[in-house]
Amino acid sequence: MMKEKIYAILIPAICLLGTSACSVVHKAYKAPQVEHAEQLYGPHEPTDSVTVASVPWRSYFTDTLLIQLIDEGIAGNPDLRIAETRIRVAEAGLREARRAFFPDIALTGEVEHLRTSDGNWGKDVLGYRSTEYTLGITAGWELDIWGKLNSRRKSEYAAFLGSRAYRNLVQTSLVANIATAYYSLLALDEELRVTRSVIWLMEENLSVMMKLKESGLQNGAAVEQSKVTLYETRSRVPELEYRIEEMEHALCVLLGRMPGSIERGTFDAQAVPDRLRYGVPAQMLAARPDVQEAEAAFRSAFELTNAARSAFYPSVRLTSGTLGYNSLNTLSEFLRPENMLLNLVGGLTQPLFNRGRLRSELEIAKAREDEALLSFRKTVLAAGQEVTDILAEFRSSVQKNDTRKHQVEAARNAVDYTQKLLLAGDVDYTEVLTAEESLLSSRLAQVDDRLQQILCAVRMYRALGGGIE
Repeated sequence: MMKEKIYAILIPAICLLGTSACSVVHKAYKAPQVEHAEQLYGPHEPTDSVTVASVPWRSYFTDTLLIQLIDEGIAGNPDLRIAETRIRVAEAGLREARRAFFPDIALTGEVEHLRTSDGNWGKDVLGYRSTEYTLGITAGWELDIWGKLNSRRKSEYAAFLGSRAYRNLVQTSLVANIATAYYSLLALDEELRVTRSVIWLMEENLSVMMKLKESGLQNGAAVEQSKVTLYETRSRVPELEYRIEEMEHALCVLLGRMPGSIERGTFDAQAVPDRLRYGVPAQMLAARPDVQEAEAAFRSAFELTNAARSAFYPSVRLTSGTLGYNSLNTLSEFLRPENMLLNLVGGLTQPLFNRGRLRSELEIAKAREDEALLSFRKTVLAAGQEVTDILAEFRSSVQKNDTRKHQVEAARNAVDYTQKLLLAGDVDYTEVLTAEESLLSSRLAQVDDRLQQILCAVRMYRALGGGIE
């Protein structure tokens, strides 16, 4: 009766203690604040209320062949599959942490056979026999009074969120990398087309030069120098063809397929953006998977610090509990009510002589928490820098558009004029070669400028967290 009264008082007291203890031992998690977040895009950078991060990639990209390639990449890219295995690992860890709140239950069976002597002058040596049969269910259970198990569960949950953020990070990078490789491949196709068109022009001029030489209006040096320029330009073709094939192979790896050709459109058919919609920094921080992953890592470390702090306090555990049947020397009446067995053993453990180890573990946990916080802040700063760098690059590229357009027009006019003067014999061959080379370089530069603007839009989409949906 006295024991029952003690239990009636002790159990509610433990529950009340556990309720108040968690609030004392544990610190509530708060997401890390980003100071001066509005300045992440620079103090003088105008903000835009619209961001492309929320636009699904199927709507953001308009080339149907590119959309098909991205679909294929998401389905078959090895890195994305690896990232998904991380999610499964994190899910298993979270399930394990949740199960820690429940008792360990096992079915046990035991047979103990004992032989003894009567101890009287060696009589009846090992003559007394007894057999004990036990069958029951055993359980062990730790009461989470100080919230240690709950903190570990929260840490595993944060790790799970981090694994999902990592998977999204891999997908956003994959979508951007496929688009970058695709547009770069189209640009190489265009460079090859431009180079071949200039080669055709050089061949026409060389033919004219040879006819003028035959008529005595040009010398052999002019013809040979024209050949040198032509051959030098022709040598670019195999290099471009190699780079095209190399880019196709790289794109195949991203798609998770064997090396081969890539079905694609044309560079001229691609829309070139005239502005980038990047929103405000708060939208970027909320959407970027790497920022989410860094915050999840900090949250996990924060909860592990709580768990390390809880280890200083006593733990209450039902170390052994058995419910079943026990019988001596007979099995015929084993399952009778009078053979029922109930055994409960509880314990309270307070660390005394291992405080040095616990203190070290707490210091390690705090240091890792500080490291995770610094990594989060570093990730935020890097995210802001990435956006501002892309904006600066895009602005520079756009500012070159008109100048580059006039440069190409002037180069074409120069070629036309020199061709007419060449036929009239009023121009030196070096002027013809210079005009041809200027036309080639200006047209190739124009292709690079267009590619740069397109890739800036792709990179901005990824930098803002686009490409998950």
